[in-house]
Amino acid sequence: MSTKNKIVIAVLAAVTLIAIIIMIWALFFREPDIILTPDYAPEGEESNQVTMGGDDTSKLESPEGGGAVGIIYTKDNITIDLSDKQISLVFGNPSRSTMDMVLQVVIQDQIVVQSGRITPGHQVTKLDLLKDAESMLEPGGYDGKFVVLYYNTESGEKAILNTEIPITLTVKE
Repeated sequence: MSTKNKIVIAVLAAVTLIAIIIMIWALFFREPDIILTPDYAPEGEESNQVTMGGDDTSKLESPEGGGAVGIIYTKDNITIDLSDKQISLVFGNPSRSTMDMVLQVVIQDQIVVQSGRITPGHQVTKLDLLKDAESMLEPGGYDGKFVVLYYNTESGEKAILNTEIPITLTVKE
């Protein structure tokens, strides 16, 4: 075996060893970025929610044991400001809804924003990014989605269904 072949084998063995070490670290020692969806609504209402004006106060009809919701939102003109660690958006839960909502903003399968409970008759225009979410993002445009989770207003129990809405976001510094 020539010296050149021995060097190639040694380099390949070193690269393989490094890859195995990185894989073991990623599987066992790295903190997961997963945020679990709560089975019951968060205790507190979203601190950034404000009352919606000019909203119809009659409730939507829903089957017994079920719920009905209306949603007001914009799918573009959504901006994440990395320096403020906040997202600017419009998302509302009209008074006619019979369920509380929790809004998640998801980019490339990562939850970067999760609101508290948004109660009927309220909306949010700013929400805080989750801890360390700004480190995952760089300035530019992203495709993402709103994931809307529904909760019973009295028991706080999560509804079986949720809604996913495609959105476009701009991230700036």
